[in-house]
Amino acid sequence: MDTHDSAPAETARRCLVTGATGYIGGRLVPELLAAGHRVRCLARSPGRLRDHPWAGEAEVVRGDVTDAASVAEAMRDIDVAYYLVHALGTGTDFEETDRRAARVFGEQARAAGVRRIVYLGGLTPAGVPEHELSPHLRSRAEVGRILLDSGVPTAVLRAAVIIGSGSVSFEMLRYLTERLPVMVTPSWVHTRIQPIAVRDVLRLLLGSALLPDDVSRAFDIGGPDILTYREMMVRYAAVAGLPRRVILPVPVLSPGLSSHWVGLVTPVPASIARPLTESLRHEVVCHEHDITRHLPDPPGHPIAFDEAVRLALQRVREAGVTTRWSSASVPGAPSDPLPTDPDWAGGSLYTDSRELVVDAPRDALWRVIEGIGGENGWYSFPLAWAVRGWLDRLVGGVGLRRGRRDAAHLRVGDSLDFWRVEEIEPGRLLRLRAEMRLPGLGWLEMRADTDEDGRTRYRQRALFHPHGLLGHAYWRSVSPFHAAVFGGMARNIAKAAGKAPVTRRRERAPIR
Repeated sequence: MDTHDSAPAETARRCLVTGATGYIGGRLVPELLAAGHRVRCLARSPGRLRDHPWAGEAEVVRGDVTDAASVAEAMRDIDVAYYLVHALGTGTDFEETDRRAARVFGEQARAAGVRRIVYLGGLTPAGVPEHELSPHLRSRAEVGRILLDSGVPTAVLRAAVIIGSGSVSFEMLRYLTERLPVMVTPSWVHTRIQPIAVRDVLRLLLGSALLPDDVSRAFDIGGPDILTYREMMVRYAAVAGLPRRVILPVPVLSPGLSSHWVGLVTPVPASIARPLTESLRHEVVCHEHDITRHLPDPPGHPIAFDEAVRLALQRVREAGVTTRWSSASVPGAPSDPLPTDPDWAGGSLYTDSRELVVDAPRDALWRVIEGIGGENGWYSFPLAWAVRGWLDRLVGGVGLRRGRRDAAHLRVGDSLDFWRVEEIEPGRLLRLRAEMRLPGLGWLEMRADTDEDGRTRYRQRALFHPHGLLGHAYWRSVSPFHAAVFGGMARNIAKAAGKAPVTRRRERAPIR
């Protein structure tokens, strides 16, 4: 991202950022800080921001955009409020949730005397009645109207496809193009789109904090290129150095069917791919570029599509992806923290524990633990893990293909295939929370310890809290495979850190 001079004291703003655990919000916060603004983040799970490089510079408060009291507290003494959240995929009533949250946000911003709201919405096609839009775009448009009607000066930035390392649109484009040299594609590959580089999105979000108070309107934002999705795939292949792709559109793939097709080929689950593909039924092209009257384009901006792809690929190859589309919580995924015994009294908690002596230094063991997942795999019975991932995708889950943000390092809140990093104590503990579809809540703990004799010990614990009879039946049905899956994992992690050790196995009945 471009560097910024710190804002003079008279233009420095106190900014509230919602959605800081997400893709755009997580990148905007350091940009605001670098520009000299003070930042407060509103998050449902503040702990997920703990390991971000900027965490010590920003204030983080707990709250939810649908809860008026927590929003009111977060708005206190704020000049500029960024609304970067949406309820997409949270259920059939997500439009009502978006509507309610936007009203709360606007009302509380007005009551607190906030000087400006900035919202990143979706670019809508001109001349198309709103009832014909996809629910995703229709909701984005409605949220923009609600915020504009709040009585607080509001800038609604409307973007189409955002191209940047880790963005859901870029990941979908990347995997479709790289994995399929010959593609049978839906008819929406002929839809014209005006993509925009994530660097330009962040530049305009940042600049919107200083818009004059009398500016309150929506702005279309886009890059210099207008392309069909087919042309985007062809040009991506050229930039990535791939052979030319053969693309065969067919009219029979509906948005619903094509979302499952995207889900099979890419790490993007069908539940997220569907609103994106539905939005591509209509042309999404900017019809004005009025934002430049207030925020002129600097040299080299807006960034062309090919350059945006090159920059994104460079970040991916250098493992420099700071946030990903999967940074945000998966709708419907469990968010409960690991239960402690005193708080869990009266419930059932199945555990599978394994402990091994490792003939290697503890830091060598830790490197293996922190590097687990993604391209490195799970160190046991690859077919079993793959089958579990396929089954999860079949029932609408995230599957095993989200991979990792960084090849070697993890932080709290990172997605890791179908897990989420719930806790990490560098050099000692990694705790993952399951985000696959389960009849209960699941965790996997891995520890690198040193015993009283100075030997390195690997301790591994899988935990499962069943929901109802189905949950108990699920655990009992998979228990026979634990020796191969969890036992093999423990042995192979130890082997990767040093020599094959002697193992000791413990499996406990449920804690009651």
